[in-house]
Amino acid sequence: MTYQAIRYEVTEGVAVITLDRPEARNAFTGTMGRELDDAYRACDEDDGVRAVVLTGTPPAFCAGADLRSAGDTFRPRPEEGFSAAATGVRAWDVRKLVIAAVNGHAIGLGLTLALQCDIRIFAADATYGVVQVRRGMMGDAYSHWTLPRIAGMSAAADILLTGRTFDGHEARGLGICSRTLPAEEVLAAALDLARDVAAHAAPLSVAASKQLLWGSWDRTAAEVEASETDLHRLLMSGADAREGVESFLEKRPPRWQGSVSRDLPGGR
Repeated sequence: MTYQAIRYEVTEGVAVITLDRPEARNAFTGTMGRELDDAYRACDEDDGVRAVVLTGTPPAFCAGADLRSAGDTFRPRPEEGFSAAATGVRAWDVRKLVIAAVNGHAIGLGLTLALQCDIRIFAADATYGVVQVRRGMMGDAYSHWTLPRIAGMSAAADILLTGRTFDGHEARGLGICSRTLPAEEVLAAALDLARDVAAHAAPLSVAASKQLLWGSWDRTAAEVEASETDLHRLLMSGADAREGVESFLEKRPPRWQGSVSRDLPGGR
């Protein structure tokens, strides 16, 4: 796909997906959704991609839905084919670490997309909020599923039901992000983490752990134990379990052989 609303680059095992409509503060459109969906699929299927960074062209991460249609922005859609999900592939579907480098304002869909990522690094002084109840709508992109699990029911209710905005410091206090930094340092920090994972973490191990982590929320402890056991058996049967220990003892970079696309069932 030739992208119009995003940029997609892969360097040294790290894919960077950049929401790229700076003239509209990277406001989300149907085109952007289709392109993000395609980029996520590419990241998932490409064994050369070991970590992913989602970011936005400054000065914002994503200002939410594009409101150029004014009162028709949220006009009724045909029932067939409509979904509030924004994309068919979610960040948690990608069998690689996905880091949201939220380097500026993330409002509405901009924030709810970031909540689908594994790790979020926020600009400290940017503005955040799921403001849709103040636009006659409600949170989207699985926010009623992600937010209670990430931040707890009380914080989720505060954010989703009031539609108020807050800064990165409060976002960290609510547990929505793992770090806050000056806006100009966010992307660099995310790239440093992504490169470290790409260089040192076994791709198949990361994929197996991520798959279970996101799938564990609705499972019992016994079901999680059974899945952990099955995935341990899978990993122990491959060469990477030996390589990880030997490379550590020999103080050399690991040479991973496991293939996420080939060896891990359940991918898209």
